[in-house]
Amino acid sequence: MTTTPAGVTGVPLEQIARELDTLLRTADTPDYKTALNGVQVGNRAPIVKIAAAVDCSRHTIEQTIAAGANLLVVHHGLFWGGLQTLTGPHLERVRLLIDHDVALYSAHLPLDAHERIGNSRLLAAELGLVPDGGFAKHEHIYCGVRGRSELPTATLLERCQTFSAGHGGTAIASAMSPNRQTKHWAICSGAGAGHSTIAEAVALGVDTLIVGEGPHWSAVDAPEKGLVIIYAGHYATETLGVRALADHVTTSFGIPWSWISAPTGL
Repeated sequence: MTTTPAGVTGVPLEQIARELDTLLRTADTPDYKTALNGVQVGNRAPIVKIAAAVDCSRHTIEQTIAAGANLLVVHHGLFWGGLQTLTGPHLERVRLLIDHDVALYSAHLPLDAHERIGNSRLLAAELGLVPDGGFAKHEHIYCGVRGRSELPTATLLERCQTFSAGHGGTAIASAMSPNRQTKHWAICSGAGAGHSTIAEAVALGVDTLIVGEGPHWSAVDAPEKGLVIIYAGHYATETLGVRALADHVTTSFGIPWSWISAPTGL
């Protein structure tokens, strides 16, 4: 522990980063190059408060500053657009962070894949589902979960709708019969209805796939593949892991955290 000039006890960023990198196994978890998991922007002062958000945007940075936090923990960081010049909106985000001495920590697939605080695993718990296996394989990791149930699909859709509405979103489903039952489900948060996940679901005998979002063709193809796809919102389905990550820091270091709500409508 160190002490800020204002006399508030804080924790060095490096200490928090080591804890999170170890917890999430960032060094060993494959991800997209633009994810840049871990500390994306450093700072000088000890960390006295954390803000958690799904995305790094000007809005979430401003809300972090307004909350008196000097570490922003997100799922989607600064660099999804690849190599960018420091101009325009990108510069303004970076400038806000540096001018206000706010650090940025990002965790993408290492958070999705975590066996305790992964987005899909926590969403399963929110929906009253118990996973018994992994799903959405990416190299040697699973970004999602799957399991068995005896549940009307309409009931599962209602649960997803209730969850999504609580996070500023909506949940819709591809075509299904009124009395359909869900016996084998899978969850992949975020943009989970891609070619590879749908093919994996069909190969595993999954009948109901819960994702954040997907392309139009996925809903067209779903009935012919014996699937119902529930689109519960990219943003909503990825609120859980980052909140749990911030809470882990509070438990480990006694630093308070606050949630920055910024629904995207997707």
